[in-house]
Amino acid sequence: MSVVLVAAACGGSDDDGGEPAAGGSTGAAAPITLSFSAWPGWFPWQVAEEKGFFEANGVEVDLKYFDSYTDSLNALATGNVDANTQTLNDTIASAAGGAEEVIVLTNDNSTGNDQIIAAPGINSVADLKGKTVAAEQGTVDHYLLLLALQKAGLTESDITFQPLLTDAAAAAFVAGQVDAVGVFAPFTTTALELPGSKPIATSADFPGAIPDHLVVSKELVEKNPAGVQGLVNAWFDTIEWITANKDEAYEIMAKRAGVSVEDYATYDEGTTIFTLEQNLEAFAPGTTDAHLDFQAEKISEFLVSTGLIDEAPALDGLLDDTFVKAVK
Repeated sequence: MSVVLVAAACGGSDDDGGEPAAGGSTGAAAPITLSFSAWPGWFPWQVAEEKGFFEANGVEVDLKYFDSYTDSLNALATGNVDANTQTLNDTIASAAGGAEEVIVLTNDNSTGNDQIIAAPGINSVADLKGKTVAAEQGTVDHYLLLLALQKAGLTESDITFQPLLTDAAAAAFVAGQVDAVGVFAPFTTTALELPGSKPIATSADFPGAIPDHLVVSKELVEKNPAGVQGLVNAWFDTIEWITANKDEAYEIMAKRAGVSVEDYATYDEGTTIFTLEQNLEAFAPGTTDAHLDFQAEKISEFLVSTGLIDEAPALDGLLDDTFVKAVK
């Protein structure tokens, strides 16, 4: 999820965008294992590590990168990491499976960087009827595919669904093994290498449907709230620094993504990084897609109706705005 990087009102970095001063006020009792995977809205964590924003906020972090998004989801659900970056719908799916997880921060909304990309000759979602479509089963782009099919008056039974990990799905599409693919950036860049291919549906068509979050274990919130606060503070300091130092930041994030700086820059419009104010609004109770409680109920119902989960989980305790409210 790329970067409409808006400076957030928070402390910890110099006004001129320089390196953070050491000695933040938020302490952590033990190192926190934070995992992330390939998505433009999560690559700022790499900047946070390299520019010292964790230390500046008094939290010791063991940052782990997962090539497979699904593996990162499983790592948090099974307690192998303390925190992970993941979508709202995947967090709800984990909760339905019994995981005790808490959303403490909204990183961004996908506004085009999740895409259903089709081969030449397929010009609309309706044209997917009878075709083979690949995506990573049960995760965000499978969800986007189902949303797009529903909007076009189709269901998954109208296509042949091919479950593949996202990188493998993109490669299979380029090799002509499937007719269309659901992928997120930076794997969109790979898929679009097929001559004549094009997006026929994107997350921009479903505003608010794919918010992305810092999600932590319930145990971490209970045992080390200061550490969670340090992560949240470090995020906003990092976003502020990126806004003031975009060229250097893009070099760091593009390297982690394995793409050129030029390619990384194309992801900007497809992800909207949330400011502190947008976080506060998202966590506030409401009745529109901009509000996480409303979106969570809506996603939960959709996941049940499409068979991605058997039963909607209890959503009490899933959303915790304590930490964004404490950011200065």
